[in-house]
Amino acid sequence: MTKPEPSTRSAVLHRDTQHIPKKAIGGKGCYIYLEDGTKFLDSTGGAAVACLGHGHEAIQQAITEQMNQLSYCHSAFFSTEASEELGRFLAESTGGQLSKAFIVSSGSEAIEAALKLARQYFLELPTPQPQRTRFIARKPSYHGVTLGALSVGGHTTRRQPFEPLLSTNTSHVSPCYPYRGKNANESDADYVARLAAELDAEFERVGPENVCAFVMETVVGASLAALPPLPTYLPAIQRIVHKHGALLILDEVMSGMGRCGTLHAWEPEGVVPDLQAIGKGLGGGYAPVSGLLIHEKIVRVLDAGTGVFRHGQTYQGHPVGCAAALAVQKVIQRDHLLENVRRMGTYLGEKLTERLGTHPHVGDIRGRGLFWGIEFVRDKATKEPFSPEAKVAGLVQEMGMDPRFGISLYAGNGTVDGVRGDHVLLAPPYNVTQEEVDLIVQKTGEVVEAVFERLEVGMVGKV
Repeated sequence: MTKPEPSTRSAVLHRDTQHIPKKAIGGKGCYIYLEDGTKFLDSTGGAAVACLGHGHEAIQQAITEQMNQLSYCHSAFFSTEASEELGRFLAESTGGQLSKAFIVSSGSEAIEAALKLARQYFLELPTPQPQRTRFIARKPSYHGVTLGALSVGGHTTRRQPFEPLLSTNTSHVSPCYPYRGKNANESDADYVARLAAELDAEFERVGPENVCAFVMETVVGASLAALPPLPTYLPAIQRIVHKHGALLILDEVMSGMGRCGTLHAWEPEGVVPDLQAIGKGLGGGYAPVSGLLIHEKIVRVLDAGTGVFRHGQTYQGHPVGCAAALAVQKVIQRDHLLENVRRMGTYLGEKLTERLGTHPHVGDIRGRGLFWGIEFVRDKATKEPFSPEAKVAGLVQEMGMDPRFGISLYAGNGTVDGVRGDHVLLAPPYNVTQEEVDLIVQKTGEVVEAVFERLEVGMVGKV
């Protein structure tokens, strides 16, 4: 690829140094407006973030009012009503079981805080357990880009360049992935039992007394394409984790805060985590905001111990982020949008299956609420994936960006083993209409068909 001339180069370190992305100049509802005049259908909310779409006036007003009152203060000195009210809302949303919230700015920060608090919990117990330094997570999971979050992640490609820098105190077990992991003639109950036994065996292998926590996404996002667990999986996993005295950390940065049809994705599972990371849908992209929700049992131990979480961030509890998150959550409640997520999510899944279910290179369509994934395969019968060199998911995302289609399709790879496997995600806003869902399905079908038509005539890489 020819490098851009100096006059056209950007001073921003973009995700691809050889490519300067088009500029977005506005947005309203499901659409982003580009400088070249394209009206772009944001069917993924960026990275499953824009849960109320773009340009929501009530959220903008709340942010403006907070900025007019106070834009920033340091949490070592002061609290604000915005952070206190957001904390109360989040605690009440769990029935008080997760009784405190630690508000930060990104999902990676929330995961880092969870790992550190899990460790500190065992140091603060009346009889401390300092030997608990290990974590168990799943393959090919993704929990963030900071070194701690990347260490617990199991995505081979994302980890590879930084492997020498990562901690070695995490091991990984299989995900609940029926499409690829469940054996022929194996019942759901037997499959879940096998996964639970695998986790139990891993605790025993590393020494159950050495493990701080088991970390997993309730509904897997970027690494496994909106993959929900089988109904009995989470209860089985929680039993194993608590049997060994460890904590259960649920990463709901992508799947939580309404994305899957309930405010917390664990609600249908009947499993309350010890620590829960939240993010994207919390503030809907109107401000950088994420959080860690903390179970009352951990709060009590901390209160009886030092009373101090030995961790902090400059922008912890940022007033504008808290005000934006609170406003987003109030709109979701006011407009009964979780009901719309469930109704439109069912409709989206049905229509995607109707449109692409028989496509020879669509292996699986899965999801929950307004969180759906499409997994691509070279061979539908054998489930053989495309080679990583084909970059199929990237081609689908790139084709969607073509002005002929103008739709976001969030690409992911490593679906099979952290290296091989391609998928795209769809995550429309919670207030999406049926007409907009129909358009999303139509454009998605057209993009997928266009990409594979080109691949089949040997034009890989020329989309």
